[in-house]
Amino acid sequence: MAEEKRDYYEVLGVDKSASEDELKKAYRTMAKKYHPDLHPDDADAEVKFKEVNEAYEVLSDSEKRARYDQFGHAGVDPNFGAGGGGYGSGFGGFGDFGDLGDILGSMFGGGFGGFGGGRRQNPNAPRRGNDTAANVNLSFEEAAKGCKKTIKVTKIDNCSECGGSGCESGHSAQTCPVCHGTGSVTAAQRTPIGVVQTQKPCDRCNGRGKIIDHPCKVCAGKGRIRHTVEQTVDIPAGIDDGQVISLRGGGDAGANGGPAGDLRINVNVRPHPIFMRDGFDIYCEIPITFTQAALGAEIVVPTLDGKVKFQIHEGTQPGDEFKLRGKGVQRLNYSGKGDQYVKIIVEVPKDLSKAQKEKLKEFDNATDDKNYKKRKSFMDKIKQFFSE
Repeated sequence: MAEEKRDYYEVLGVDKSASEDELKKAYRTMAKKYHPDLHPDDADAEVKFKEVNEAYEVLSDSEKRARYDQFGHAGVDPNFGAGGGGYGSGFGGFGDFGDLGDILGSMFGGGFGGFGGGRRQNPNAPRRGNDTAANVNLSFEEAAKGCKKTIKVTKIDNCSECGGSGCESGHSAQTCPVCHGTGSVTAAQRTPIGVVQTQKPCDRCNGRGKIIDHPCKVCAGKGRIRHTVEQTVDIPAGIDDGQVISLRGGGDAGANGGPAGDLRINVNVRPHPIFMRDGFDIYCEIPITFTQAALGAEIVVPTLDGKVKFQIHEGTQPGDEFKLRGKGVQRLNYSGKGDQYVKIIVEVPKDLSKAQKEKLKEFDNATDDKNYKKRKSFMDKIKQFFSE
């Protein structure tokens, strides 16, 4: 019987029209929710975590997603619903017969050749390992400039004691004498529609196709162990919060000589007390005094490359903004940097002494509307409004 799989969009909890950013956000949420390290007591967490990784691997690839949208699981998994010979192998498993294959499969047990039931995949064929996920926390500067970080990764590797064979030293696995290494057995059964063949896992080897009489004491004959390792990762300059770094081959080891899965590293960037980031540009605000704004002054501006001196012009207004070209974030995987934008905040003094207030009054009396162009324009508009 064809393997039942949940809809990938359902697994990630998104609509079929979800954008790449929405898929990425959903993947991060679900990966954290079911990560085995975060839920060691939940036996289902690992299964759900693998399901989430499988769904994202397909939907994050535009070509795979297009095939999945058109053909479902069969469009991205050649083993999904594969025919078991007879009618199924010649006509795509009689997919138009709906649930007939599943009904017959449930009647006779195991895969039903010719009506959508699947012939079991060779249990000893090379299989790609599952993708794994990890998180890395970065400061604002580390993300902007790049760095090396050591992270902990929990994954499945071949057992170092037996080299992945599952056998004690000096011993080897034997081909199952019942299924001859296929992992399944076939039986003929007479039914109202004729003689049919059914397949089921071999009871002698439990579907593995081989028998291990002397299992490795470290991995208990599985050939694989789950462990946590420390791994140094190169963080590229310009990475941003919410992005994912994919390391090919950094995931679970493949089975039977198959390639390893990938490691997906979810990037979390801590906020900065001064800077804000938008793409590769950064923004900050600089408070100055009323006197500095009125007379002009040389101020010190913090940047990712250190302090920079900048001359503000006489009569600078609150909210004025200037640009420091090339003082932004390194463009990810490209040359050049973004820019830094600095907004001027003119701070009005508080808690003035009596003498200070008197000085300000003298100053105010010494100025007139020509010194305040915006105020003069506004007052002229008020006079015109009330004279109409």
